[in-house]
Amino acid sequence: MKAGKVVALLIALLTIAAAPVSTVWAASDSVTPGDVLVRPLPGVPAIGEPGDTVEIHPAEGVTIQSLQIVSILNGPYDLQIVGTENGVIKAKIPEDAAPDVYFLVVKSDKGEVTIPNGVWVMKEAPTVLRIAHGTDFHVTSGSKTGFVCGDYFQKSIPEILEYCEHPYALHSYTAADSFMTYYAMTGLQGENVINLMLITGDDVDTSGDSEGYRMFDEAVLHATAAGTPLISIKGNHDHPPTYYTKYVGPRYFYRVIGDFLIIGLDSRGEERHPEMEQLQWMEEVLKAHPGKVPIVLVHHPFWYSTPDGSWGGTIKGYTAFDDSDWKTLTKFISWDWEGKNLEYEDIARYFLQLVEKYNVKLVLAGHIHKDKPILYVDKDGNEHWFYALTTTGAPDKTSNPPSETDKSRGYTKPSWYGSQVIYVYSDGKVEFPLVDEVLTEDKIVSLPVPQKFIVYRQNGKDGTAVKFVNELENAVSGPIVLEIPAGAKVDPEHTNITYTVLGEREIGGTYYMLLNVTVPTGVSQITVVKSADTQAPTVEVGYIYPSKPQPGKQFKVFISASDNVGIREMKVQIISDGKVIAEYPAFSTKPTEVDAAYSTDIPGVDVSKFTIKVIATDFYGNTGETEYTVGESVTTSTSTTGAEEGGSTCGPAALVGLALVPLLLRRRK
Repeated sequence: MKAGKVVALLIALLTIAAAPVSTVWAASDSVTPGDVLVRPLPGVPAIGEPGDTVEIHPAEGVTIQSLQIVSILNGPYDLQIVGTENGVIKAKIPEDAAPDVYFLVVKSDKGEVTIPNGVWVMKEAPTVLRIAHGTDFHVTSGSKTGFVCGDYFQKSIPEILEYCEHPYALHSYTAADSFMTYYAMTGLQGENVINLMLITGDDVDTSGDSEGYRMFDEAVLHATAAGTPLISIKGNHDHPPTYYTKYVGPRYFYRVIGDFLIIGLDSRGEERHPEMEQLQWMEEVLKAHPGKVPIVLVHHPFWYSTPDGSWGGTIKGYTAFDDSDWKTLTKFISWDWEGKNLEYEDIARYFLQLVEKYNVKLVLAGHIHKDKPILYVDKDGNEHWFYALTTTGAPDKTSNPPSETDKSRGYTKPSWYGSQVIYVYSDGKVEFPLVDEVLTEDKIVSLPVPQKFIVYRQNGKDGTAVKFVNELENAVSGPIVLEIPAGAKVDPEHTNITYTVLGEREIGGTYYMLLNVTVPTGVSQITVVKSADTQAPTVEVGYIYPSKPQPGKQFKVFISASDNVGIREMKVQIISDGKVIAEYPAFSTKPTEVDAAYSTDIPGVDVSKFTIKVIATDFYGNTGETEYTVGESVTTSTSTTGAEEGGSTCGPAALVGLALVPLLLRRRK
């Protein structure tokens, strides 16, 4: 490849990496939700029934001019401002507002924002809170990807290929979006499996990644615009909360949903537990809401182990109000909460006393990237569930099955990309309805979503396409929201799922289509285009690393590709003496982008001269191909899509490329 071409390619890759996802909330990219409001924000909606008054908290110094709610099917409705108290606006939901999860359109002297999941208008308060629990999405604008196939989960392509010939990639954004899309489909407007999503922190991988927060909000939009609300708290990866409070929500808060009281806490960063002032605030909230069933969300788990072991189990017959009992309980409490030398003991003890005193029925957490279910039964016989969930979106900790590296680090219990469904009743009863036995050591107890239900969205200038991978036992039905180009329609010739278009609307400068779909088992797709797609993808091998791979040694292939609608599949063939001797999948490091970098790991090729052939296939079956020949001293590239033939990869530009390309693909610090 010529030196000038390498530089051009790297500039293109840098441009792709820096390109923001579509802005769904602001009329101007310079205005974030948190610039205008403290709450509601995309992670913490206002909640009420028609005719109720909700609170709108403007950011300091911001004057609100008007408030409106709108969804794809309902509204717009103006919210009547009925008063202001201590800077907090009281706004009335219209009596005729249809139950839905609405965008909140806010006009202010600082700008206009359109906030997804802004106001949840309930038909009536639920008597059972059906929760979909997700955590640790670690969404990033860089690359954070694991690989799955059925029950198997591994952290690299060579590892997963030991168990599966055709694996799937789960980028942290894809995992987050798949979780939210699935539970929106099975939520309020679907099969009534759940009616609320609760997220327990680490929404992004790096607190300073503003684009990562935009991507997280995009996934929130896909869930909530389809009719299922969401509440999220922050984790240590969201700390300090400079961007978190601009894009997701406040540090800590509470929400009342009928008979239920949701309290979201901030266990901060390296502190790993809430400060005393926050717990004192929590007690005031509990005092002010007697008779409610309290549910607490906090990122860092309270318990480390039980008499049954570190995996979880039951702790029974103690109370934090007794000194002798407390001394025993400190054996089981996490160092994150009480400190290695009990230096935070007063905070840990106060929290557990609040759990007992106010009969907190459910405490949800994350952070540890594995399931840890614990049932604490106090001395009075009251049950308090503490459930820490495996990661929903980060390929970290233990794989399934555990790799040799996992075992060497002491991680022996397998894990996967998971979620959980939990029912909480108005009498305080807690159920895990989709798990036979949650208090068990010998199996994974979380549900395989998104591990076995993956949604790959592609939004191009000429259309939108979605690839579904459904490895669950049954078809999945319910509503789904797509962003589409203006004038685009579903193409039934290139759609193999059952669908009904429910409505379309432009909101905040973006066109949305709401459909009711049935996604069968297996791999399927839907295309929404302005016209039939006859344009093939463009594809080019950007680089290999190392540039001169040794026979039998692993190397990476970096690919640049683009399409006008979306790329459905990318594969890399190894050709020697005119024969395909191996084939590997390649995966996008920017899964929502149609102009993106792809990569794959080649375990090794046992010859010194061979050809790398890359084939990109779009949702219409159009293919773009390129070949890259690796020799003993030179590598050359040819392309069927019009790319120039190149010469040697040696030279200053190539050396710069070696340094820069891997940096593009690692997570931002």
